[in-house]
Amino acid sequence: MQLGSLFSTNIELLSKNIDLRAKQQNLISSNLANAETPNYVPKTLVFEDQLQGAIKGKSSGAPALTNVRHLPLKGATGKLQTVAGRVVETPAATPGKDGNAVELENEMSRMMENQIMYNASVQILAKKFEGIKSALREGK
Repeated sequence: MQLGSLFSTNIELLSKNIDLRAKQQNLISSNLANAETPNYVPKTLVFEDQLQGAIKGKSSGAPALTNVRHLPLKGATGKLQTVAGRVVETPAATPGKDGNAVELENEMSRMMENQIMYNASVQILAKKFEGIKSALREGK
């Protein structure tokens, strides 16, 4: 069995998650920068459901994973490459007098949560590479 095929889907999933979280961070930053722009509606990137669908193979007819610890089946990586998320407007329940719908507390909370998830993904990816590096050293 090739080492690359064993880890490629998990590494690609983490990589895609990091990429999408960075895009999410940019959108949140843009929302904060436009907190005083009249009629501005904040935006968010929705992608978690697409990532789950790509891994579970919903659209491909492939069997779904029954446990989060199972390795995804070969072929799921192609689906991961197509995940781009979608930008959705998230208007406030009560926009300001100028029509601006940015709620600073909400955006700051979303930014912190997204940053935590980004950092966790980076740490997990680093551990994956450490494990591969260790396995390669032991195999010599």
